[in-house]
Amino acid sequence: MNILSLIIKREFIAKVRNKSFIVMTFLSPLFFVALMVFVAYLASMKGENKQIAIHDESGLFFKQFKNNDAFTYQDLSAIDVEILKDSVAAEKYEGLIYIPKQEVITDYEKNIYYISNDSPSLTFISKVELLVADKITHVNLQNKGIDTQVIDQAQAKVNLKLTKATGEETVRGLNEIKIIIGGAFGYFIMMFIIIYGNMVMRSVIEEKTNRIIEIIISSVKPFQLMMGKIIGTSMAGILQFIIWGVVGAFLLMGSSFLLGINGTPGMTTVEVVNTAGSISPEVLGDIQNYVHEILSLPLLSMFIYFIVFFIGGYFLYSSLYAAIGAAVDNETDTQQFLFPIMLPLMLGVYIGFFTVINDPHGSIATIFSMVPFTSPIVMLMRIPFGVPVWEVLLSIFILFATFILVVWLAAKVYRIGILMYGKRPSWKELYKWLKY
Repeated sequence: MNILSLIIKREFIAKVRNKSFIVMTFLSPLFFVALMVFVAYLASMKGENKQIAIHDESGLFFKQFKNNDAFTYQDLSAIDVEILKDSVAAEKYEGLIYIPKQEVITDYEKNIYYISNDSPSLTFISKVELLVADKITHVNLQNKGIDTQVIDQAQAKVNLKLTKATGEETVRGLNEIKIIIGGAFGYFIMMFIIIYGNMVMRSVIEEKTNRIIEIIISSVKPFQLMMGKIIGTSMAGILQFIIWGVVGAFLLMGSSFLLGINGTPGMTTVEVVNTAGSISPEVLGDIQNYVHEILSLPLLSMFIYFIVFFIGGYFLYSSLYAAIGAAVDNETDTQQFLFPIMLPLMLGVYIGFFTVINDPHGSIATIFSMVPFTSPIVMLMRIPFGVPVWEVLLSIFILFATFILVVWLAAKVYRIGILMYGKRPSWKELYKWLKY
C-alpha cells in the first residue's frame, strides 16, 4: 500500500508541475469565457436584410407578406418578369416570388414560383407556402358564401395548464431542463474520461518508449504501477477542475459586476427580475415555477450519484487506456484500439439525448443505464426523472463489478505489454496475453 501511495504521489506531482498543465489550468477558463462572449456577440448580431421581389399578376397575395428583420418584400408587379429575373441573376434581389394569373383559385396551389440564385431555406419555403395557402383558403371560403371574419373571430388559442397528480402546477419544458442537468453531468464524465484517460495512456507510452519502465517495474508490481497512474492522474484532473470552478466563479462575479447585474444575496426572484425591468405577472409566475421545479429536484442525491458514477466510470475506462498504452509503442498505433472505447461513450450520449428525454423509464433507457460502459452517462440522465433506488444501486453494483473485472484483465495486458517493444500487437495477440 505504501508503494502504491508513492506511485500516486509521483504521478500527481509530475502532472501538476508540467508547464502545459499549469498554463491550461488557468488559461482554459479564460478561453471558455471568451468563447461564450464571442458566441453571444455573434448571436446578437442581426443578419443582413434580404430584398425579395414579388411579381403578383393576380393582385391577391402581396399583402400577405409582411416585412421583418430578415426580409423586405417589394411589390414589383408592374415590372416585366424577365427584367426581374435578370435583376435576381445580377443579385440585386435575393429572390423573386412569381405568381402568374390563374383562372381558377385552386390552380395557384401548384403555379407559384420562387426564382433565386441560391436554394432558399426550408423555413422560408414553408412560410411562403403557408401565407399563400392561407389566402387561397380565405378566397375559397368567400366563394362559398362563408364569412371569413366570423371564422377568424371563432378561432381559439388553447393554453394547456400542466399540473401534477398531487394538484401542484408545473411548467412546460421541464423534461428538457432535467435532461440538460443530467446531460451536463454525463457530458462532464465523458470529457473527463477522454482527457485524462488519454493522459494516462500517453504517460504509459512515454515511460515505455524511454525505457524508464524497465527500472520502475523491477521495484513495483505492474498492477500497482497501473493503479498508481490512474489514481494519480485522476487526482491531478480533479484539482484542475476545482481550479477551473473557482476561476470560473470569479470570472462570473466579475462579469456580473461589469454588466451591472445585481446579485445581492437574499434577493427574491421577484426583486431580481424587477431590477431588470417590468415583467408581466404571468411571465414572473412562470419564472418562479421554473425555479421551484429545479429546486425541487433531488439535487443532493444527484450530486452524490454523480460522484459515484464519476469514480466508477473513470476508473473503468482509465484501466483500458492504461492497457492500450502498455500494448503499443506510440500514439499512432493506439487508433485501432481507441475507437471501441469511444463507441460506448458516444452511444451513451446519443441514447441519453434521443431516448431518455422521450421515455426515461422505457426498455432502451433502462437497459443502457445498467450496461456498465454506458451507465455513467445514461443513468445520470435518467435520475432527474425519478429512478427507483434499487435500479440506481444495481447499476452502481454492475459498474464497480465490471470495473474490478476490467482492471484484472487490463492488468494482465499491462503486465505483458509494458515490456514489449518494436511490434504493434493485434487483437489476437491481446487475447493471448489475457490467458497468461
